[in-house]
Amino acid sequence: MTTTAYITHPDYRLHTLDGHPENASRIEHIWQILEKSRELDNLLLIEPEPATPEQLALIHDPRHIARVKGAAERGGGMLDPDTYTLPTSYHVACLSAGGAAAAVDTILNGTADNALVVARPPGHHATPVRAMGFCLFNNVAIAARHAQRTSGSVERIMIVDYDVHHGNGTQDAFYDDPTVLYVSTHQYPYYPGTGALEEIGAGEAQGTTLNMPLHAGTGNDGYCMLFQQVLWPAARRFNPDLILVSAGFDAHWADPLAMMQLDLSGYVELTRDLIEMARELCAGRIIFVLEGGYDLEVLANGVLNVVYALRGQDEITDPVGPLYMPGHSTEHLVEQLRILHQL
Repeated sequence: MTTTAYITHPDYRLHTLDGHPENASRIEHIWQILEKSRELDNLLLIEPEPATPEQLALIHDPRHIARVKGAAERGGGMLDPDTYTLPTSYHVACLSAGGAAAAVDTILNGTADNALVVARPPGHHATPVRAMGFCLFNNVAIAARHAQRTSGSVERIMIVDYDVHHGNGTQDAFYDDPTVLYVSTHQYPYYPGTGALEEIGAGEAQGTTLNMPLHAGTGNDGYCMLFQQVLWPAARRFNPDLILVSAGFDAHWADPLAMMQLDLSGYVELTRDLIEMARELCAGRIIFVLEGGYDLEVLANGVLNVVYALRGQDEITDPVGPLYMPGHSTEHLVEQLRILHQL
């Protein structure tokens, strides 16, 4: 029987700004759906501790950490046009990063086989030196480096980011690091403007950044083709010891912040592929960490589907349904990526 750890904390609701897309209703809706589903009884619930300054500094410049902490201590404010802080925000952001680190510890000490981190604020836009795109600290990047520094069994980590926005912060953190394969599917050109095909890593790490920039309107078939013909061979070649997933549900056709055509059944296919990769390549060790997703029904049911998949269940919940429109083909992109990355 698979043991799935579920990492969350009631304080994640405290960082919230009325009228902002990234507010507490996102996580509250997820909690409600999971409770209603009765799946919580089947999960190993873990309440994390906040990440320490030393853990944050695995990725972030101390000046950035001090900037976020100082903004919160002064009562909050906007760090950029999209990214807010409140008096509680430093604590909650540390707790969000701590949730991802706790998932790593839970997997690597054998307490659970896989894990889901339902935390906020999200993290993949936070660079080593700045907050942006709703993100204060980079939860997935901190978790990756934490895994490498605290375990003798984890050297190579694959991070797969299927949020609709490019995870520029995660890319920046590992762009010259050959021990981390960063893979991103994202609408392009779109916020934050990074993630071009030619961004493949630097120095010894050339080839360990794999960007899949997608046209608006790409749907299930296009995503699945990329996973089957590009991600699978790249993952097998890299042979990771651990897989981390930046799980954003804003590539869904109903999301208000983007223009893609994935539906929840398409998300399930991607999720199951990633879980199968983990089974084949790294003894099933995979952690899903929440990123974006701003249609509350899609977000909550998408997370519930991740729970089903992690536990090996065939069940899918999709109250929204498909769009019934042809998606943009990714056949040409697949060909370009296979040539560029020698797959």
